[in-house]
Amino acid sequence: MQNRLITFNLKMGILHLVQGTAILILALTVDTFKDFRPTIFGRFFEVFEDGTYAPATQVLFDLPFGVMVALFLLLSALFHFLIAFPFKTQYLGWVKRGINPLRWYEYALSSSLMIVLLAALFGLLTIEAVILIFLINASMNLFGLLMEKMNRPDRKETDWSAHWFGWVAGLAPWLMILIYLFGNSDLSQLPWFVFPGLIFYFVTFNLFALNQYLQYKKIGRWQDYAYGERMYVWLSLFGKSILAWVVFLGILLA
Repeated sequence: MQNRLITFNLKMGILHLVQGTAILILALTVDTFKDFRPTIFGRFFEVFEDGTYAPATQVLFDLPFGVMVALFLLLSALFHFLIAFPFKTQYLGWVKRGINPLRWYEYALSSSLMIVLLAALFGLLTIEAVILIFLINASMNLFGLLMEKMNRPDRKETDWSAHWFGWVAGLAPWLMILIYLFGNSDLSQLPWFVFPGLIFYFVTFNLFALNQYLQYKKIGRWQDYAYGERMYVWLSLFGKSILAWVVFLGILLA
């Protein structure tokens, strides 16, 4: 079982690497994707010609959307390779103890990047929105790590506090997206792929939480922590792959 887990991570790393590399090449060579660079703004106080001191919008930078889509796949590949090679021994020990810190660190980076990009499609393009959505979503994943640290396999009862705190943190970006979604005067102007991407990512988002719930309730095959570990990896692969290609094809065909 242990060797199969390492081989499994190696194969998943290769799948993420191939997809991430393909999208990166396309993002750097296909004009439609190269030109899709949402502008990130900031609001800073300035003194105007009439002497008033008020906030004014400033352009900060353009978001290289295609490169960022490739990046969340490549981050997953990197962490799978870290598990399969330099952290192999530690990883197998962690799984025995019902924990995988590398998974949560990777999710804190890759899934936070994913939801920042998704939010940008709905108009969340201010620097504070980018920073806060990223950090709040990262915190949600770090609560997942805390859940595992607090609930070792030999526990007498499960402490669910970190799980529910993660829900609180995880809902914040979705509330921001919903506010901007319903604040749009004409939803028909949004690219066609935005809604499928939103619905798919929302479903996947909740399946991760369900997987953790089943693990700690020890329901069916989830009594074995390693089974839940494999489910996390499959969810990560499907979630990142489908979202990446839906967004890429959507931009390409828009």
